[in-house]
Amino acid sequence: MTDLGLSGKRVVVSGAAGGLGRAFALAFAGAGARVLACDLNLAGCEETAAATGGLAAQVDVTDTASCRALADLAQARMGGVDVLVNNAAIYGGLERRDFEDLDEEVWDRVMAVNVKGVWQMCRAFSPALRAAKGAIVNIASATVFSGSPQWMHYVASKGAVIGLSRTMAKEMGADGVRVNVLAPGFTMTEASLGLIENARSYGIDRAALKRPAEVEDIVGGALMLASPLAGYMTGQTLVIDGGRQFI
Repeated sequence: MTDLGLSGKRVVVSGAAGGLGRAFALAFAGAGARVLACDLNLAGCEETAAATGGLAAQVDVTDTASCRALADLAQARMGGVDVLVNNAAIYGGLERRDFEDLDEEVWDRVMAVNVKGVWQMCRAFSPALRAAKGAIVNIASATVFSGSPQWMHYVASKGAVIGLSRTMAKEMGADGVRVNVLAPGFTMTEASLGLIENARSYGIDRAALKRPAEVEDIVGGALMLASPLAGYMTGQTLVIDGGRQFI
């Protein structure tokens, strides 16, 4: 792999027990980074860590104490953090419903994990990232721009991730911390395959590139945003969706 300037960097990836999170962890490890994979699902994280040669830890991103304990662990085991990838989110298993019929408890849970969780992780790791002049990559979704129907809780949560990232970019920029957003389109993970029938053909007619997105299509964006290649890029949202949004 081309040297991206990530060799030896200390990277924390949340939601890394499987899917895109595991793919991100593997990609950073492949670029020479030291990776701490974290998730509520510890067993899945341990599988990811075994594949990356890195560390695994359990975290509840909605809980202040849990996030701060994870930041302390990263400091103790890795000596700090250079990159935080906030990928943890509720996605798989969400039921599509008209917005009038969405369950209030499900709405609150989606917001707690997908929005509050990003905020909790960022503030827990803020001291380490400021010290390292590091980078944050928050994972949103291209659905923010398409307004996917019967999906309001998820779409709204990912829109909020873009908003809070832009604010953090302004607040952390003076300390050299860059905050950007990666917004993948519908990608062939186990969660996606379980959400929609005929997932591999879903939305292809609306894309410029007439094929489904694989995880390998997405991870390069995270590597770039975390690397010196994006050294003057902050507060931005990178959409990787095969050209669906401008068709």
